[in-house]
Amino acid sequence: MTPARHTPPGRAARLRLRHSLDVALRGADLLDRKLRVLLERYGRLRQDEATAEARWREQLADAETWLLRGLLVSGEGALAAAALTDRADVVVDWTVSMGVRHPAGVSCTDATRAAHEPAPGNTALVHAETAYRAAVRAAAAYAAHRTAARLVGEEAARTRRRVRALRKHWIPHLTAELAAVEQAVEQAEHEDAVRRRWAAGRPRGQA
Repeated sequence: MTPARHTPPGRAARLRLRHSLDVALRGADLLDRKLRVLLERYGRLRQDEATAEARWREQLADAETWLLRGLLVSGEGALAAAALTDRADVVVDWTVSMGVRHPAGVSCTDATRAAHEPAPGNTALVHAETAYRAAVRAAAAYAAHRTAARLVGEEAARTRRRVRALRKHWIPHLTAELAAVEQAVEQAEHEDAVRRRWAAGRPRGQA
């Protein structure tokens, strides 16, 4: 039975390094594409966050203005009497973008006034109650946009670090190691060819 032929260690190392380098290069390219998508998505989310924050602050300022007017008319006792026992209910909808799970939106159910609870004591407090409901919805939307931007931004930063590690460290390391192995293999092949030519040129029977 003919024994199996084995790849010389130098050639085996060369094949292994070429494969590793190819995998690293393709991985870096894929991560580059992922990073571009993430950064584009992050930019849009940041814009949405800024818009949502501005709307929340506007709604909150409006609610505080109406509240102050109501307190000036009826005093703090009217505020305590008109307080709701119910609470708003916020549900966050989630999605996945480029492997990142993040909020996609929120649905908010306003707090309701029970039949036995007295209505606000003046018109300004009625407007304040409505404005605070709007402010709660705006705050929930702002929180969702801010969280989404943060999570996508963190993934973009991680991806950027991985790309940098591949391009600045791992790929140059593999490239240098492959070059050294290829040089060693070429040297070994050259020496082997010289020995074979020398052996072929010796007279038969010469020791």
